[in-house]
Amino acid sequence: MTRPIISAVIPTWQGLRYLPACLSALSAQLAPGDEIVLVDNNSRDGAGVWARRYMPEVRVLALPVNQGFAGGTAAGLAVARGDLFLLINDDALAEPGSVAALWAALRAAPTAGAAAGVLTFSRRPEIVASAGIVFQSDGVATDLHLGVPVMALPSRPVEIFGASGGLALLRRTMIADVGSFAPAFFNYLEDADLAWRARLRGWGCVLAPEARARHVYSASAGQGSPFKQHLLGRNRLRLLVRCLPGPLLREHFPAIMAYELLAVGYAVLRRQSAIATGRAEALRELPALLAQRRAIQARRTASLGALARWITPAPPPWAALRVQQQVAALVRR
Repeated sequence: MTRPIISAVIPTWQGLRYLPACLSALSAQLAPGDEIVLVDNNSRDGAGVWARRYMPEVRVLALPVNQGFAGGTAAGLAVARGDLFLLINDDALAEPGSVAALWAALRAAPTAGAAAGVLTFSRRPEIVASAGIVFQSDGVATDLHLGVPVMALPSRPVEIFGASGGLALLRRTMIADVGSFAPAFFNYLEDADLAWRARLRGWGCVLAPEARARHVYSASAGQGSPFKQHLLGRNRLRLLVRCLPGPLLREHFPAIMAYELLAVGYAVLRRQSAIATGRAEALRELPALLAQRRAIQARRTASLGALARWITPAPPPWAALRVQQQVAALVRR
């Protein structure tokens, strides 16, 4: 089977220091006829200017304002020409064979709309930073296999809940069916929102364990920054309201509320108000979110049973906190 044309879409903001390596590693794996669309989110470091001068084969889409990963990716997908969309972070270095591994996994799974790659820590490439998305019963969408040794990953492609936007191959037909990334999310959980909308429409996702990229973890916003905390709190509630079918939302509502109470309590104890302000913003948006919910849920074709199997038990709070501490230690190294 001849591989369809790939459009690689890379949103960037202040990412010039990473772009030369990112683009060079990716270009070496693309075929004639493929394209790279670099979405410049109004960078002040001259990222778009540099690409036009030194890599003229790259299409540069310059946005007048920073629209974040979600808006930047949506803008890039809107102008992309390929039948397959390759997503990779501007601060990620694709290892040789990654594009081929993503395509092989997607080609072998005709009902899958996406293939997920594996992100590893840039300074610890033997440790997984993300191998797609896992969705928990407390409403948390987080990185699958975070902190696990790469050698412990499956040896062959396996089905997972959804793909991280950091390294993924998407079918154009899936995006045409479920819609693009939601620009209003700006950053964080926009990929989980897309994964849920795909699952609601019956699209699957496969993990391609041989597709790997070394990633500078949280390079764009900073690990634990107030800005990131605000967006995570806001987008978590947006995701839950928009995407969870009513019966599943009611079933897991106690666990979701327990998480919310712990999060707000943590914010008060640590004086990290951004955790709460993001949630408050989402609550103010509730009428608009409910309208979005009605539109999304009206198009659901997947059964509740098919969706419920992708909701995994939530770890206890102390276990989740321990993982966060381990990640913070890996990032500092």
